[in-house]
Amino acid sequence: MPRFGVLGPLTIEDPPGRRTTPRGDHQRALLAVLLLNANSSVPVDALVETLWPDTPPKSYSSNLHTYVSRLRARFEGLEIEREPHGYRLVVEPADLDLLSFREAAAAGKAASRAGDPAAAAGHYRRALAEWRGPVLSGLHIPRLDADVARLESERLAAFEDCVDAELSDGRHGELTGELQAMITEHPLRERLAAQLMIALHRAGRQADSLAVHRDLRATLVEELGVEPGAEVRRVHAAVLRGEDPVPSAKATPIFPICQLPPDIADLAGRESEIAKLSGLLGAGTGVPVALITGEPGAGKSTLAVTTAHRLRRSFPDGQLFVPLAGASDPRELSDVLGDLLRALGVTGPAIPDDVEARAAVYRGRLADRRVLVVLDDAANPEQVRALLPGTPGNAVLITSRRRLSGLAGADRLPLAPLSGAEAVTLLARLAGPDRVGAERADAERIAKACGNLPLALRIAGSRLAMRPGLPLGKLAGRLEDEVSRLDELQVSDLQVRGSIALSYQALSPAARRAFRLIGRCRTLDLPAWAVTTLIDDEGADEAIDELVEASLLEATGLDPTGEQRFRVHDLVRVFATELGRELETHAERVATVAKVSDAALCLADTAARRLPRTVPMPLSDHDLPAQPLDGELVERLLRDPGTWFSVERANLVSVVSSLCAVGWRRKALRILERLSAYLYLHSHYTDMRTAYETLRDAAREAGDRHIAVIADANLAVLLHVRGEYERAAEGYRGCSKELATLGDLATRAWVETNLAHCLVGLGRAGESLHAATQAREMSTVEDSGTHARRAESAALHRLGKISEALEIDRRILAQARESADDRQLGVALQGLSWSLMLDGRQEEALATIEESVRVLRRTTARSALAKSLRTQGAILAGAGQRAGAVKAYENARRLAGALEERPRELSCTRAIAASWIGDGRADRAIPVLRRCLDEFRAMGGKPATGLTLHVLRRAYEAVGETRAAEAAGEEAKRLEVPHDANASTLVRLLLSLTEPAPA
Repeated sequence: MPRFGVLGPLTIEDPPGRRTTPRGDHQRALLAVLLLNANSSVPVDALVETLWPDTPPKSYSSNLHTYVSRLRARFEGLEIEREPHGYRLVVEPADLDLLSFREAAAAGKAASRAGDPAAAAGHYRRALAEWRGPVLSGLHIPRLDADVARLESERLAAFEDCVDAELSDGRHGELTGELQAMITEHPLRERLAAQLMIALHRAGRQADSLAVHRDLRATLVEELGVEPGAEVRRVHAAVLRGEDPVPSAKATPIFPICQLPPDIADLAGRESEIAKLSGLLGAGTGVPVALITGEPGAGKSTLAVTTAHRLRRSFPDGQLFVPLAGASDPRELSDVLGDLLRALGVTGPAIPDDVEARAAVYRGRLADRRVLVVLDDAANPEQVRALLPGTPGNAVLITSRRRLSGLAGADRLPLAPLSGAEAVTLLARLAGPDRVGAERADAERIAKACGNLPLALRIAGSRLAMRPGLPLGKLAGRLEDEVSRLDELQVSDLQVRGSIALSYQALSPAARRAFRLIGRCRTLDLPAWAVTTLIDDEGADEAIDELVEASLLEATGLDPTGEQRFRVHDLVRVFATELGRELETHAERVATVAKVSDAALCLADTAARRLPRTVPMPLSDHDLPAQPLDGELVERLLRDPGTWFSVERANLVSVVSSLCAVGWRRKALRILERLSAYLYLHSHYTDMRTAYETLRDAAREAGDRHIAVIADANLAVLLHVRGEYERAAEGYRGCSKELATLGDLATRAWVETNLAHCLVGLGRAGESLHAATQAREMSTVEDSGTHARRAESAALHRLGKISEALEIDRRILAQARESADDRQLGVALQGLSWSLMLDGRQEEALATIEESVRVLRRTTARSALAKSLRTQGAILAGAGQRAGAVKAYENARRLAGALEERPRELSCTRAIAASWIGDGRADRAIPVLRRCLDEFRAMGGKPATGLTLHVLRRAYEAVGETRAAEAAGEEAKRLEVPHDANASTLVRLLLSLTEPAPA
């Protein structure tokens, strides 16, 4: 094993005595940082910042691995272990000068404590002999500046301890020259000055000793505005009296000092935050100040204490912990400084009365030291500024519920709640891993009800630990009840309600009112327009700023519409809601919620009317309120209506649920009708289903038949689009019957039209035509009439009445051209193109469908585009353009798959599999066609099943499976419907794809 050196130039000495260094700057830097942290894990992030201080390459991970591998190969016996989050270099103390130095210095301290100054001096001299010059001289690595400064402080402390030992052993004559050289380097170092005064006095040089005091005092007063400390004054007085000063080694040392509370053993997560704080506080220039902010109960103090404990080696002179009680009863600055000065060895009359003088003495005591000052629960910037050290080497870590925006130069770390996994881990550490593991789902419910907030989780975990027999599900159920949640989250002296209340009580009256109003909105991600509408006051902006400053509201940045977003923690919202119930009337609460829900409805209405209407259900104009928002704001928000819907999608789904919960079902329906324009257009079917099921259940419970049937009709649409034809048809029929009873002909017309389209898929063309005709006769608006006529055309295709279908499609196209709506035009062109194809007008059909695809590509109507691409594939196949047909089918399938439109995706897959047969890959096509067949059968789509059987028959024939081919062909014939021009044409087109491509 080679011996490494960092206390001077970076060196590696092989056993024969040959010195070498790694090749390349990156390898030298990597080895240096690993050696400075020998036997400790160095995070990958720290290594990357060391090697690439500006911008790391994209391949930094593999590059880092390569450098480590090269170091291992270059130096035999070098142990670099891979840790979960970094690397660790394993080395014995004898093989690294830094470890040898620390081991010898520790032996010197032990000898001093044992009363053997001669032995102590020997150990210290051995330690200091390891130094060959400045740390890593000749190798400048910015990331290591803090480590280098820390090591220089260790060297200086070891030298001072060595001098104390040698003075105690009577060897003062040898020290004066060495001490004078050190004083020149460190003119503010009071301990060195005191030692030099003692050595000179013992050498009979009293005047020189007093001169050292004069120079030191002049320097301290001029540069720091402070007098020398107690130790120097004591030595000075002894020299004036001609007495032998007591060696400082026998005085009670002030440094190192550690006031940190105990570190906790059950910390979960926060590793990235600790790493970030460690990097900030280890900065090599100035006095770094890091500020942890966050809502009540986020674990700010815990994080600060844990980080400070991990940084103790970086601050060898000590760690001060200062509780400031900013959230409850902020401490007087004079008292805080008095406590700090006493801890730093300044006592009695040496403590000035004036606050500014106390602050100056405090800074003087920390001069040339490496101390970490932890200021816990700061109230305001003024309280903090007086407690900042004045010289580099020190660092400050602050926690506060407030952002302390007036504190310049601080690096802020907003502390978010734990992740879901970290929250469950914390519960497991408190309540027991086996117990939580056995009831994992209920543990996740508890964590969610606690909002992943550490304080709430600790309370919940403590309650579980106190009651080993309490099922996690029972506690989860209690916590999920908002009314009693805060009552459950208290144990002993810990309570969430009290923690939040401290922040609330410190607010101004206007901000308190704003806080209570925000609690009425159940959504946690709020746009500025909603917050200001809730507050509805000229001073709304000031109140919002105060809430953000107090960490009761978090500004999370601008959304894609340019609107500021705010986040409120769920437990904070529950507290605000609780206050609102206590302090405001029901009428006041209702009025506020009505205003913000009106704004949401009006925005959704305007946005929906700017999107293509693709969902096959009506958009009611009844019960629409006046828009309460400013016109310019509305235009900015809805410049791109799709973007606004995408931003507010989750909130609007939540609003539907909230409105249903308070009985405002009609408004919930109006919002959902408009939201559906976006959801259906982009195939967000899950959100649609969830919202309509919520609305249906609320309406049924209230006995509201009309809203319940409208919700059911929309749910049937979602069954239809997913290919569940039988269930969809059953749903449509039930809704149509109920709507007839209720006298709602407009909605019934849409439902009957949807039924007609569904019956076409089931192969019931006659029933489909009857439903479509009935729907057209009931239609009172153009949209529903056009939709019904499309259904008539599709039914007529199946009945072989192509000329009638052509006439309908031409009328639809004429109306679409007049509308100047690209989506309507593209859909109309698709319908006409297929009628033309069935009528044998192939060239016209191809030109028409190509125009349809071009037009629809200009729109956001992806479902309509997928349908047109599929039609294009079929028409190209009929024209003998095999490659173009397959490409169109592939594009259509890709779109349909993304939109979760399974029937269309399957039909495209079937056509692509047919082309494989023609390519000689029938064996590959057969399993794909079988899967398509199974799904079409499950859907109840007889025409689609028959078409698939025809293609499967051809595949079986191609591989020589005669019996299977005959069976498929016979079943396909049984499913054939006379006069179905659509099916017969599609069979011909699909089978053309199964023919070998021409050479």
